[in-house]
Amino acid sequence: MHKPTGTPRRRARRLGIAAALAWTLYVAPLPFAPAHAANHDNNVEWDGLFHDQGPLYDNHPEPTAAQAVTLTLRTYKYDATSINIKYYDSADGTFHWVAMAWTANDATGNFDDWQGTVPASASAKYYRFQINDGSATAWYNAAGTYAAEPSLGDFFILPGFKTPDWMKHGVIYQVFPDRFYNGSTANDVQSGQYTYAGCATEKHAWGSSVLPNVNGCNSAVFFGGDLAGLDQKLGYIKNTVGADILYLNPVFLSPTNHKYDTEDYMTVDPAFGSNATLQQLIASMHGTANGPQGYVILDGVFNHTGDTHAWFDRYHWWSATGAHESQSSAWYGWYTFQNWPNTYSGFFGIASMPKLDYGASGSAVRNAIYGSATSVVQAYLKSPYGIDGWRLDAAQYLDAGGNEGSDATNHQIMAELRRAVKAANANAGILGEFWGNAGPWTAGGKEWDSAMNYDGFMQPVSEWITGKDYNGNAAAIPASQFDSWLRGTRANYPANVQQSMSNALGSHDVTRFGYRAGGDLWKTHLALIFQMTYVGTPTVYYGDEYGMQGGADPDNRRTFDWSQGSTANSAVALTRKLTGIRNAYPALRTGSFLTLFTDDTNKLYAYGRLDAAHRIAVALNNDSTSHSITVPVWKMSVTNGSTVTELLSGTVHTVSNGSVTLTVNGHYGAILAQ
Repeated sequence: MHKPTGTPRRRARRLGIAAALAWTLYVAPLPFAPAHAANHDNNVEWDGLFHDQGPLYDNHPEPTAAQAVTLTLRTYKYDATSINIKYYDSADGTFHWVAMAWTANDATGNFDDWQGTVPASASAKYYRFQINDGSATAWYNAAGTYAAEPSLGDFFILPGFKTPDWMKHGVIYQVFPDRFYNGSTANDVQSGQYTYAGCATEKHAWGSSVLPNVNGCNSAVFFGGDLAGLDQKLGYIKNTVGADILYLNPVFLSPTNHKYDTEDYMTVDPAFGSNATLQQLIASMHGTANGPQGYVILDGVFNHTGDTHAWFDRYHWWSATGAHESQSSAWYGWYTFQNWPNTYSGFFGIASMPKLDYGASGSAVRNAIYGSATSVVQAYLKSPYGIDGWRLDAAQYLDAGGNEGSDATNHQIMAELRRAVKAANANAGILGEFWGNAGPWTAGGKEWDSAMNYDGFMQPVSEWITGKDYNGNAAAIPASQFDSWLRGTRANYPANVQQSMSNALGSHDVTRFGYRAGGDLWKTHLALIFQMTYVGTPTVYYGDEYGMQGGADPDNRRTFDWSQGSTANSAVALTRKLTGIRNAYPALRTGSFLTLFTDDTNKLYAYGRLDAAHRIAVALNNDSTSHSITVPVWKMSVTNGSTVTELLSGTVHTVSNGSVTLTVNGHYGAILAQ
């Protein structure tokens, strides 16, 4: 379709009587002048434009091939003479135009809604909007508003691509198993129990230093946390924290405490229990005896094995002949040797983590990891385990020939892995580890469901609230830059991926948030409020809910302090309240995200989360002192005289002059719901 031309009345005649009546209603003068109305003045008011792929603006955010997609764009009243959708269709490799029609005013009289429909088909499409006010034109897409047509940052239509609803609506709790809770002392690793890579095991007392007694032996320190302990503490995770998704760092047989050097994918490490213990934990998480039904994500370390794996067997621990022992080994071709036996491709050159060589499609490695019915990936998705998803460690590095991934072969592997996962369990989730823009693995809808959101959440949150990056280096940003960063990274992903991104304050690979915050628990309060009300899946790294301290690895893997693991700790109590609020309001999970204002001087930030049932405004104060904040709820179409409830305190406010004014404590926030 082409851009509509002609005067409003001529255009209405072409559109038919019903459309003509609608257009007449649109241009008829109101008996009063809206406070924020624009005029047909050859000037598009950029700050009145809004669209995202939330339910108010996209009627099928996860369409099938048979569903047409109707899109809604909001403008200031009287601010456009014509609007068009311009979309690229991957089926024919060309752009197409759809004329939009005015459909309604909002309840405040400040805004117009325009709609247009992209026809149904199976192909991926990418769209932007052209907004015209007489001779003036603006362009709008996921990345922002522009005077000239943009070439990047368009919205997505990906028919047939669905991310699991339990990921969109859940809260993840991440656990490093050795450091959470010791449920059975019978399986504790004792000092000197075995030696690996020159380091003898060290048993440390719970709560003591994570640093080894022997320099360089960080991975030989054990505290006794196990799967039985997790099972015993699921009531804390589900009910006190309010998390319903358990993400476990690796649990399979390995000589180290971190277990990112797998020795046997099919055996649970005896320090954590047994395969039966894992089955029991999964069943308990799925059950409701200790809280709401939950889900389990396991950490899949598939880029490399450990050097003690039978396939490699560097130390001759296995009776079978490994690749390091003989070039005649059945597994020799599973690794890449430059000069056998001691020069080979390792993860970042680490000799204890030899890289798997995935070869071509259908190779033995691909079949062993994910391709066959008995593969690692499929076995744990099925009975008797029935896990709900995989977190893919170092996912961009999986490749052939010792290469470091991020190329066509890696994407082929990931697409095959997705097909294998979804064949075993169509509702299973795939969470990839990537520290930058994970769009190459998610934006096509054929590889991952989501990613660990270091770039779009952890880093900007840390820099805005603590003034440090996630490694603890000075890196302060103002509220306006924080908001721009968030918008730019959201634009990298389809809406259903955004809603499934793992949003954590910290992880096992970076410094603790509480450490970056200098031990100021109020900064943890503020971060939790943002985390539980932003787009994506809140992910609580064990202990972050009470402000656990810890520097770089291994200090970020301290043992859980159970004297803090209750609502007597103000941050834990706030976490519980926030997860309850998030569960009560779908708008906080799948609703639109609309910036309301930024204030760099006073360190304030406000945004809205919107769906058909609720308008929720969140106001954040990143200053050390309290501020009176006026929240412009009219931008969310909240009318004067209506009331909103501040959900953290229960205080009810009446909207006046389009706004709500309230006092917010330093490093705290308010959540106003209508």
